[in-house]
Amino acid sequence: MVTGANSGIGRAAAMAIAKKGGTVHMVCRNREKADEAREDIVNQSGNTEVYIHIVDMSQTRRVWEFAEAFKKQHPSLNVLINNAGCMVHKRELNAEGLEKNFGTNTMGVFVLTQTLIPLLQKSRDPRVITVSSGGMLVQKLRADDLQSEKGYFDGIKVYAQNKRQQVVLTQQWAKANPVIHFSVMHPGWVDTPAVSASMPQFHQMMGDRLRSVEQGADTVLWLALSGVAARSCSGQFFQDRKPLPAHLPLARTRSSAEEIQRFVTQLETLAKAVQSQPDADLNGPPNGPSRPQFV
Repeated sequence: MVTGANSGIGRAAAMAIAKKGGTVHMVCRNREKADEAREDIVNQSGNTEVYIHIVDMSQTRRVWEFAEAFKKQHPSLNVLINNAGCMVHKRELNAEGLEKNFGTNTMGVFVLTQTLIPLLQKSRDPRVITVSSGGMLVQKLRADDLQSEKGYFDGIKVYAQNKRQQVVLTQQWAKANPVIHFSVMHPGWVDTPAVSASMPQFHQMMGDRLRSVEQGADTVLWLALSGVAARSCSGQFFQDRKPLPAHLPLARTRSSAEEIQRFVTQLETLAKAVQSQPDADLNGPPNGPSRPQFV
């Protein structure tokens, strides 16, 4: 299963897995783009075992409902690639009252992964790979402000904070689920449509130094498919197929066990609240129609 599979790194990963004969479940937000991507993947790979699931990862209840339905329809899941994400530069809430970046990059990933863990455990070699970012290296987990309610809202910093949250989650999942191999990775700075749209100045400045989507997907695929990766310690942060420290020297980004537990407890509480809600109108946010750029 690959989230955000209709473009960028997700599409490159789905293509490569399909070419190797794997069954691919593409989790996408946009039906038209998903259909186009699937057609291209099937044509290039000759593999028709490519399936589309339309899910907006910013809508936590929809993510949970999808994952629960998927568990009932499939006997196991070998690999989950958490690739979808967004960077919104203005603080906006989704229909569930969650800040959009947090709702997509953290809650969506948390709920999807947590719900699918029982299905992953039925596989012989289950793996979960989450596409993070090197930007998280300058962020310390802010367990007291998960939804960026305090101070000036900077979309780039919020995104990096979400990516730190993903690293912390990966480490906690690895401890709690030894049967599953968890990893989180930085793909390098990749030339994707979303990077161009959400960080145009950075995109222009980097120019030809940006990696192709295939280069960005390389470590994702290595973590998903290789025997060598499976033998590495679970819960690590990777770049270019190598485990790296999740903290820079002297950066003061480490969190206490109490801060981490407070973070996880808040996610669990939010997830339970969303799951217990009656069906809501999730067609649009309560405070504006703008849509996030998915990366």
